[in-house]
Amino acid sequence: MGKQWSGRFKEETSDFVESFTESISFDKRLWYYDLMGSKAHAKMLAKTGIISKTDLTEILRGLDEISDEIEKGLFRFRRSMEDIHMNIEVALIEKIGDLGKKLHTARSRNDQIALDIRLFMRDEIKFLLRLLKKLTKVLLKRASSNIDTIMPGYTHLQRAQPVTMAHHLTAYVEMFLRDMERFEDCLKRTDSLPLGACALAGTTFATDRAYVAKLLGFQRISENSMDAVSDRDFIIEFISNASITMMHLSRLAEELVLWSSEEFSFIEISDSFTTGSSIMPQKKNPDVAELVRGKTGRVYGSLITVLTIMKALPLTYNRDMQEDKEPLFNALDTLKGSLTIFTEMLPKIRFNKKRMHKTAHSGFSLATDLAEYLVKKGTPFREAHKITGEIVKYCIDSRKELSDIDISEYNRFSPVIETDLYDYITIEKSLRNKKSRGSASPDEIKKQIERLKKIVIKGKS
Repeated sequence: MGKQWSGRFKEETSDFVESFTESISFDKRLWYYDLMGSKAHAKMLAKTGIISKTDLTEILRGLDEISDEIEKGLFRFRRSMEDIHMNIEVALIEKIGDLGKKLHTARSRNDQIALDIRLFMRDEIKFLLRLLKKLTKVLLKRASSNIDTIMPGYTHLQRAQPVTMAHHLTAYVEMFLRDMERFEDCLKRTDSLPLGACALAGTTFATDRAYVAKLLGFQRISENSMDAVSDRDFIIEFISNASITMMHLSRLAEELVLWSSEEFSFIEISDSFTTGSSIMPQKKNPDVAELVRGKTGRVYGSLITVLTIMKALPLTYNRDMQEDKEPLFNALDTLKGSLTIFTEMLPKIRFNKKRMHKTAHSGFSLATDLAEYLVKKGTPFREAHKITGEIVKYCIDSRKELSDIDISEYNRFSPVIETDLYDYITIEKSLRNKKSRGSASPDEIKKQIERLKKIVIKGKS
């Protein structure tokens, strides 16, 4: 069978052009949604009297047969038919004859592909929200069992102040909850019916777009037919959200890589999520974390690709927009894989609590506590900051820790320092003394975990 649009053409399409312009190699994954949309469109055509009820019965039968063949792996996708729409349409005509040609009444491939992508993305976003929910539950479970696991907190990758592993992990929960909010918001703009816009200007047939929206479960209808076929904002928004989520995963991946190194020795990743070296027998490499970190660039690339495709396109549909699907699929598959493997890997990480505690104690991590002690004794903060800096320098020169200095030595720098200082300069007391909301104190962390659990359990996703 020739091309569905061949009436205006005298010459056959060259083989190279067919190869260059086809999209069936990647858009065939939309087959389920293309059939879903076609069934709803056929029902609307029958409801409005554009085709007969008998026509509808035959069309639905043919579409069901095609669906069954695809599910069983018996359907032959043909490059000569360009895309998923024409592959299914031609197969339908071959099954039920000229009656199948009626199905494309009052629609175009322009609004058809816009529909397929929206139906597809609507399901995929919901699936991603479930993956994110699973990941946050894993993080919260690990946080709950590590409320008293003390570790150093860092700024500039320099030891800063003591925190706990629970506090550190719940920081990532906050990130992923924001990601969930963004995807939920993106879902609102994805959930809009474009079908019925046709090529760009609508149709002379009295169609019922509201009925199609109801059949397909869309919350609203794309009101402007030109915008309906040319809008890819929801794809850009999705990949942008995916990029942010991958960035969060990459930050966590980077920390796992650092923490698993001999220099840190904070964690040991399970053998099932690491690999060895082809030449160095002793190596245990955090390849999974490194790959997630690396794959983040792939998702960023997808975002730049689609933004570049759309940046100068005049209204309405242009064939450039065929190039939106591969980067979208790539970003989606990369994100799903990364979320899944992190959810499986995190429960199997062993924390080296003794090493983290020892490291948290070094590097003058309690210097801020000393400064705050001086403030509570009436010293202005900037003066307290200066005095503490002088004490730290003295400790470095004397090769001592803050807890090694006696009161007489402290009094060289400030007369207000008394023996109660030692209630401020132990790690455990430092954490317990934190009073501010959202701080690293065990009591605050427990509150944070309970609050986050309620959000995750009662959330929309």
